[in-house]
Amino acid sequence: MNTENTSQVLIKRASYAAVLGAIFFVVGYGVYESGAIGTLYSKVSGQTVERPADIPYSRKDMEAARKAYTKDASARPPQMPVSADGYYIPPSESEIPEGPYGDAIKRGRAIFMNPGLYAKDHVGNSMACVNCHLDAGRRENSAPMWAAYSAYPAFRKKTGSVSTLEDRIMGCFMYSMNAPASPSGVAPPAGGEIYRDLVTYMSWLADGAPAGTKLRGKAYPKVPQPERDYDVHRGFVVFQQNCALCHGTNGQGTKDEAGKVKFPPLWGPDSYNWGAGMARIDTAAGFIKANMPLAKPYSLTDQEAWDVAAFINSHERPKDPRQKGTVAEATEKYHAGEKSYYGKVVDGQLRGVGTDAQAGQ
Repeated sequence: MNTENTSQVLIKRASYAAVLGAIFFVVGYGVYESGAIGTLYSKVSGQTVERPADIPYSRKDMEAARKAYTKDASARPPQMPVSADGYYIPPSESEIPEGPYGDAIKRGRAIFMNPGLYAKDHVGNSMACVNCHLDAGRRENSAPMWAAYSAYPAFRKKTGSVSTLEDRIMGCFMYSMNAPASPSGVAPPAGGEIYRDLVTYMSWLADGAPAGTKLRGKAYPKVPQPERDYDVHRGFVVFQQNCALCHGTNGQGTKDEAGKVKFPPLWGPDSYNWGAGMARIDTAAGFIKANMPLAKPYSLTDQEAWDVAAFINSHERPKDPRQKGTVAEATEKYHAGEKSYYGKVVDGQLRGVGTDAQAGQ
């Protein structure tokens, strides 16, 4: 075979390879776009695969895609709105619609920001929903409400049953806002307007967030327990240097000139009770690491976050409403295995008896 024929053969083969390569690319891209690969993987592994949205992808982009997809099923489906750092973008307060639906959203937001005023018969301390779920429940890594809405119903180990979002909020009233010490002595009754408005507000915040997906920034981050373990005395130093300015040197919070709570108490009779999730040292450490001090998130080391969480939660607070017998019995039934000072002796005093019992000693 002469050189000219060899060159022609090579050119033909290269052409065929290029055409076949183009065909394989088009077919492969089409399969990827169809989501078939993700579907197959989900069936095999049992795990949900979410294709990443374009980043950033604004709420304006989402609304435009919604309109286009409604008119034409072949249009690209709307995606979850995300910021440049990959977190879901909830709607802004200015986007609350007019009419009865918008009114319910506004009522829910008002309760969320100040339950001591708008749900006062069921609040037994100085806490508010926004104290643990910052920026009106919008901030990522602060257990935001847009993530909570899509996470329920769900089985909860704490209750040993499947809880609805209303059940979960009822628990917040019972433990975080210490409903047993409220004028009514109980959380709001099931099916009431308080829950309806709060759930409506949360639903609105979650507009655009996919249901059943564990969203990035959905809860408090898990902070690894330091090798040095946590220490109350080191935590006291961290508290004085980073927390006392807002929460007071005695941890009882601060108020404005009108008497309104600016920063909540962290222990004592006006704080969350022993049944609240925040009373667990690891939970508090995650919240503190990602959100405190308020203007300097992630400024504390893991060790400092654990130490100051231990210091805060080593103090007495209202008793766990579930406790019917002794602290030891409640420890075994409700607090076994927890990173908590419940049922332990600190500074010569048993923790878990409750601030009322402690005051009477």
